[in-house]
Amino acid sequence: MSSSARVVRPAVQPGAGEEADDTLRDIPLPPYVTGEDAQFAVRAVVVHAPRRWSGGTICRNDASPHPCRLHRWGRRVLTLRGLPPAAIDALIEQGDPAADPKPYRPGA
Repeated sequence: MSSSARVVRPAVQPGAGEEADDTLRDIPLPPYVTGEDAQFAVRAVVVHAPRRWSGGTICRNDASPHPCRLHRWGRRVLTLRGLPPAAIDALIEQGDPAADPKPYRPGA
C-alpha cells in the first residue's frame, strides 16, 4: 500500500488578520480598462453595495464584511477609468447596475 501525504491547513479565524488577507485575495485589475470592464465594475459596486446591519456594515449581496472583494475591485476599476470617488458614490446611490459610467473629464 502506498501512503500519501496529506497537508492540513489551519482554519482561519474570522477577524484574525483580515486586513492583510483581504489585499492578498483582491481580484486582479485588467491591464487596461475597457468599456466592458467599466460596465462590470458598475454592476459590482451597485450589486455589492453597503448595507447597515446590527453587526456593522455588510455587503448587500453576500453578507460578507463591506467592502467585499467585488466592491473593492469595482471601485479600483472605475477609479482607473477616471471616475472620482463622488461619481462612484453617485452610481451606487442611483442603484442601476446597467448605468453607463462616463469617464470623468474635468471642465467638460
